Amino acid sequence: MTPPARPVAVVTGAAGGLGRAIATGLHADGWSVLLTDLDPAAVQSAAVPLGGWSAALDVRDEDACAAVAAIAASRGDLALWVNNAGILVTGASWEHDAATRRRVLDVNAHGAMNGTLAALTVMRGQGHGHVLNVVSLAGLVAAPGETVYAASKHALLAFSLGTLSDLRMAGYRRVHVSCLCPDGIWTPMLHDRLDDPGAVASFTGSMLTAQRVAARAVRLARRPRPVVSLPRWRGAQVRLLDALPRLAVALTPLVRAAGRAGQRRQRRRSASPDRR
Repeated sequence: MTPPARPVAVVTGAAGGLGRAIATGLHADGWSVLLTDLDPAAVQSAAVPLGGWSAALDVRDEDACAAVAAIAASRGDLALWVNNAGILVTGASWEHDAATRRRVLDVNAHGAMNGTLAALTVMRGQGHGHVLNVVSLAGLVAAPGETVYAASKHALLAFSLGTLSDLRMAGYRRVHVSCLCPDGIWTPMLHDRLDDPGAVASFTGSMLTAQRVAARAVRLARRPRPVVSLPRWRGAQVRLLDALPRLAVALTPLVRAAGRAGQRRQRRRSASPDRR
């Protein structure tokens, strides 16, 4: 008997960090994974132990996203598209020029929109599929010091949930959109932020490993849900603050102090011989 074909998945921003961990987890779970990234050499190297399937992709390019979706669909039904590519800038909102604000929104929001719509063009034709958008807890509450980043993630969350509702109104019951909202993740995105006062919000809670977040993404890929926060208690916490904006603003000094303590704690952990 011929074994069933592996379901096809695309992961953006997969050359390293969380994207590579998600691709690795999906491959181990039985998916055929197309790893994509802006850096073609890096993503090609990352793909070698995972089946060697990779493609260069700038998520800001709508046509390029559509081309990748077509490539993925050429190997079978496109079952999963993970929008993971993202960038972080920190500092007060007025410290960023227009080009920086546009770049963050183009990658984190418009890029994920491009990927979502490219995938949905294929998935709506198939009648099934799943788009998994990696958002952030910063998509659930305003993050002081990461204001522009949080704005891009809020946009992605709204787009994702609105699109899911649009799909249901159009009669697509087997096409899903999920949002994964993790706490800070110890990846290269934060490795150089231990002394950055603008990044304190990322260090206020549970510093997660890429492997832990990837494991939750793999489970979510099999069982879609509109919004999943990791850890769950942090999702409840930040949603409460979002519902009480005056309280959230009043607590900003406490957030800053907790974040600075978290940065110091992470520095000690990173310097520990057991973690080298």
